[in-house]
Amino acid sequence: MNVLVVAAHPDDEVLGCGGAIARLANEGNDVYIAILGEGITSRYEQRAQADASLVQALREKSKLVAECLGAKEPFTFDLPDNRFDTVPLLDIIKLIEDLIKRIQPRIIFTQHGGDLNIDHSIVFRATLTAARPVAGCSVKSIYAYEVPSSTEWAMGKISPSFQPNVFMDIQDTLELKLKAMSLYEGEVREFPHPRSSEALRAIAHRWGSVSGCKAAEAFELIRDIR
Repeated sequence: MNVLVVAAHPDDEVLGCGGAIARLANEGNDVYIAILGEGITSRYEQRAQADASLVQALREKSKLVAECLGAKEPFTFDLPDNRFDTVPLLDIIKLIEDLIKRIQPRIIFTQHGGDLNIDHSIVFRATLTAARPVAGCSVKSIYAYEVPSSTEWAMGKISPSFQPNVFMDIQDTLELKLKAMSLYEGEVREFPHPRSSEALRAIAHRWGSVSGCKAAEAFELIRDIR
């Protein structure tokens, strides 16, 4: 089975579903990752001020992360970090449509639509549009994942709020998720930041306690066609 993970930024794929990626890959599925944004230029007042080598270095990290998790080499694009709202929505939709045509995924994992980060909410809408259930569409299931430091920091005030109803046991792949996240050393923070290894472990244990597992990732089922 082909699975597509759509992420706005390098590290979203790990934060949201790194354990699931590793588990699905271990089970023999072909997992593809698409990272739409370059993920770093918003740290500068002007995008042009960012050194191109920093963007390239982050892309190389995303390849190492995919390899660590057992996924295919990621598709990377150059949408402006935290400025997706300056890009025509149709252009983003077409990027995802093209990937769906090439990969023919049965399952898509994508950003949650009520995240604080504007890029995340735009990717959510673009994914739903690109994967609309027309005749011949390969996509049967769409899941939205949370991203610590964006989903919960919306405080449930941006609609829709994250209401997970699907949980994946990642007891056997949690350590691999944490290892993959450590490869994005520029994105990791010290505890109690949500992107610290301690917090990520606690989040996995929390969702595990909700779902009767030792460690889990939580998803919101958006659509399921059977």
